[in-house]
Amino acid sequence: MAKVPKSLSEDEALLVRETRKTAMAELDEDDLLVLHSRIRKARNKYVKLYRRAGAKKVTEKGGRGAGKAANKQNFRKAEVFEDALARVSRRLAVVAEQTALELKQERLARARKDAPSFGGPDSDGKVPASGIARVDRTRESPGRKKYEASTIATGARRQAEKDSR
Repeated sequence: MAKVPKSLSEDEALLVRETRKTAMAELDEDDLLVLHSRIRKARNKYVKLYRRAGAKKVTEKGGRGAGKAANKQNFRKAEVFEDALARVSRRLAVVAEQTALELKQERLARARKDAPSFGGPDSDGKVPASGIARVDRTRESPGRKKYEASTIATGARRQAEKDSR
């Protein structure tokens, strides 16, 4: 980490110090997200100030090069916060990936525990019966009888029409 410029306020310097590896090592994903948003907010502030002040100084100084030289403090602060944001983003990516792997392992473990067992390697693949003989009872329902009678009648009409030709 580069030396923190003396132009940073005490609060800003503390915020940048929170992005050190040792400070971020004990943070979980939620804390890193909060830190990331705080750093991004500070970076956006100084980038915006740098751009606005630079635009004003172009008209005062007569050119973009001269305007840039007069606006170095905001540029340095924006650069410091950009570096800090990059550090937090990298750490957040690592922690998020670890969390995702842990959640995946938990989900797979739950799925294995909840999944039905299909027998061991010596199993013939058949599902053991519960003692009740399986019989197709749909043939006995009134709806099924009507459907089958209708199908038979349709076939008989079709055949009778062919026979009459």
